[in-house]
Amino acid sequence: MPVSYLDVVYRKILLTKFFTRGWGNPDDLRRLFNFRKIISNRSTCYNLVPKDYPIKITNSHVHANCRVIEGRFRSPFAKHLPGITPSEVHDAVFQMIIPLKWPDDKFKPVCIHLADYFKFFWRRKYLMVKPLIEKGIGAIILENPYYGFRKPPAQVRSSVHYVSDIFVMGGCLILECVTLLNWCESQGFGPLGITGISMGGHMASLAASNWPKPLVLVPCLSWSTASSVFTEGVMSESIDWDMLQNQYFNEKLYCEELSKSCKVVDDPFACSLTKNITDDYAIQYEQDIIEDLKSSYATPHEILNNLKITVSQSDCKAMDYKSTNEKSSFKPTMDSIKKITIFKPSPKVVQMKRRATEALWFMRGMMDECTHLKNFSVPVDTSLIISITAQTDGYVPRKGVSRLDEIWPGATVKYLNCGHVGAYIWYRNIFRDAIVAAFDKAKKKF
Repeated sequence: MPVSYLDVVYRKILLTKFFTRGWGNPDDLRRLFNFRKIISNRSTCYNLVPKDYPIKITNSHVHANCRVIEGRFRSPFAKHLPGITPSEVHDAVFQMIIPLKWPDDKFKPVCIHLADYFKFFWRRKYLMVKPLIEKGIGAIILENPYYGFRKPPAQVRSSVHYVSDIFVMGGCLILECVTLLNWCESQGFGPLGITGISMGGHMASLAASNWPKPLVLVPCLSWSTASSVFTEGVMSESIDWDMLQNQYFNEKLYCEELSKSCKVVDDPFACSLTKNITDDYAIQYEQDIIEDLKSSYATPHEILNNLKITVSQSDCKAMDYKSTNEKSSFKPTMDSIKKITIFKPSPKVVQMKRRATEALWFMRGMMDECTHLKNFSVPVDTSLIISITAQTDGYVPRKGVSRLDEIWPGATVKYLNCGHVGAYIWYRNIFRDAIVAAFDKAKKKF
């Protein structure tokens, strides 16, 4: 299906680059891969955070129809994996907004709102939270690690420096949501829920999988893994693949150890990535090898070995790396926008990806290892899940990726006839309606 031209144009306008400093410390990645096995299991993850984990309320004030409570606490992630998170990320900061008068004293719903890319406190408050307050649904706005008050000083906007930062962010949010949900229960709030848009939607899904009770979950404009986002979606054009390929070969721990420690979850031959990066290569493989890879989780190392790509390391142009982080000069006009019907990566990016085959598969494996929902527990009550998805999403490709409602039977998936950016601009009311509908379901079970 054609990708939304608005998604393509919007991505080209933005100058933001991702992972400008590379993969991250290989020792940190090893620790993160091991810790993923702990926080992806509901019982082991939930036990990492005491129910009475200390939270400090720093401010409380009343507005016309709501009370705003501000608080902070040390992220449990920083305690369990010391030395990985920047000091600015250590303290979680949140704002709770609740109605002055609840429509039903026995029903005090509160939903945690997680951020998407480029989305900070005030946007979530005015675009999503305030309309829900009028419906009698309270909110907690949690500041994202690496955003706002939690942004390292050298970081530009919300563009994290390392691939590993995404995994740190996810680990922080999972444990911080458990902390806040425990606190909400102790304060008499419920039923409880989590929502988010785009990246926030996926982080909400990861966090919800670790709560041991029924929980409302409304992930918007996300899917079952982040791997396709960074290897196939329009955001993949904002990554310097030559630099990542160069680092992959220069640091042996990446290619000789870590590429064997993470696994691609879905069939590697069903996604667009295989076709995109192998068109110009002479690939030799046996049919039984392909079937074997399809039927089991395969590491990037296994995939690359079995594909037997004929480009050797010595022939790889990425080894002669030169930065491609120049500023975009793209200036769209209405005529140029109308001509864009499908996502066609620039020839420069296509060639760079073909030079960076190992980096692409390593990225796919790392992202699946740490973000694929098949690697996490199934939420306790999937009937309380309503996912809103864009049919022509250029940011979150779904081809060859596990369906959300297959991983979580009983979940509801609704499709909007638009792309990622269009859904965010025109259909936020649909996101809010889904939250209200999910809490109505929860009320009957609460």
